[in-house]
Amino acid sequence: MRNLTMMTDLYQLTMMNGYFLEGKAKQSCVFDVFFRQKETMNYVVYAGLDQAIEYIRDLHFSDDDVSYLRSLNIFHPDFLEYLRGFKFTGDMYSVREGDIVYPQEPIVVVKAPLIEAQLIETALLNIISHQTLIATKSSRIVHAARGKSVVEFGLRRAQGPDAGIYGARAAIIGGCNGTSNVLTGQMFNIPVKGTHAHSWVMSFPTELDAFRAFARVYPDTCLLLVDTYDSVQGIKNAITIFNELKAQGHRPVGIRLDSGDLAYLSKLARKMLDEAGFTDAIVMASGDVDEYLLESLNNQGAKIDVYGVGTKLITSEDMPSLGGVYKISAIEKDGRLEPRMKISDSIVKVTNPGFKSLYRLYDKKSGMAVADLITLKDEKLGKPLTITHETERWKSTTLDDYECRCMLYKIFDGGKNIYRSPSLDEIVKFAESEKAKFWDEYKRIDKPQIYKVNLSDKLYELKHDILAKHKSRK
Repeated sequence: MRNLTMMTDLYQLTMMNGYFLEGKAKQSCVFDVFFRQKETMNYVVYAGLDQAIEYIRDLHFSDDDVSYLRSLNIFHPDFLEYLRGFKFTGDMYSVREGDIVYPQEPIVVVKAPLIEAQLIETALLNIISHQTLIATKSSRIVHAARGKSVVEFGLRRAQGPDAGIYGARAAIIGGCNGTSNVLTGQMFNIPVKGTHAHSWVMSFPTELDAFRAFARVYPDTCLLLVDTYDSVQGIKNAITIFNELKAQGHRPVGIRLDSGDLAYLSKLARKMLDEAGFTDAIVMASGDVDEYLLESLNNQGAKIDVYGVGTKLITSEDMPSLGGVYKISAIEKDGRLEPRMKISDSIVKVTNPGFKSLYRLYDKKSGMAVADLITLKDEKLGKPLTITHETERWKSTTLDDYECRCMLYKIFDGGKNIYRSPSLDEIVKFAESEKAKFWDEYKRIDKPQIYKVNLSDKLYELKHDILAKHKSRK
């Protein structure tokens, strides 16, 4: 296991040094992780918790780390000595991997000594934001595929080894059912998938020679890439090889298209394969596929059974950053946690104060998600429950018969990891079940219905009391 303790921004360490010298190191505080509204993503699929747990569990500064920090000549010697025995001793709460979450919701809550909570900001945002971004992109692509299989093919285009490895894991959480990444498959027991590239075809005298050789080596898993030279001729050559395999008692898998007009070529390929008697041979398509192209292909009646999705998934090309935020929401004063909030002229940057919880409310009859409610810690929800829009106060909904789920689970208690991390298979099943509890109107790619995320009355009042006091002090 790698020690990522030093994977932090310098200003985290300079603040820690300051806290230590100012006698604030042990002052208790609360930080929230959340993300702000994005134009292209109205919801996200949370991922990365497993790696975040590993990071926090292994926090420590080695002798080499302390020596390097000393060489910078900006830290007090007593602070450097303190770092030698550093470990995380606080509490951490988090939503489950695979959960659907929305803007402004606290998806991780850290309650810890200020000096410890400050250090973990950078790594938490790095780990969680990236994997959540890819899981979300995967979810959107899988949703647009309308039940067709989607395989993650992005390793060659990923922005570094970790992005390729953990991005592939996140893609599985989002709904992909396989990856081309062998190391990710080995690490997380994920199905690995792949056939051959254009270089295989180009290394033989003719395409037919290449297909025949591939069929010889893989007679029972033969899926042929047909667009190296001419896609239509490639389909014809594939059918020739499939007939030879059939005569030998083998069953070909299908063909893959990687360029050209995928709607037209897939319909033509399906017709040609069916007429040749290979009705169960699949048509796979890869290339620059994303949810928008999938929507278009579906509207054109494309005959594609499996999609291999690479660059636009693993890089989340249209939105390369989730923009995760880590903000302090409470700090100890006179033995109690005093709420804190960031105030800004931009309403989206005004934070929610206090030590909080997050609940999802479901209609008891249908089992479908109705709204999320951000509350102060340990608030009790009664029935009936009226929830009101934070800024448009005339909008309210009263729920008489509902079920609720507290979405924040305790992960660390006094520095001890008390959460049993589920297997990846369990995470995937949970993600599928939760996503199914949202109406399609909330999940559609273009102009989705906005899901209700509200503040409890107590949290709303606290927030606006702080705003009013701030205004009176001006």
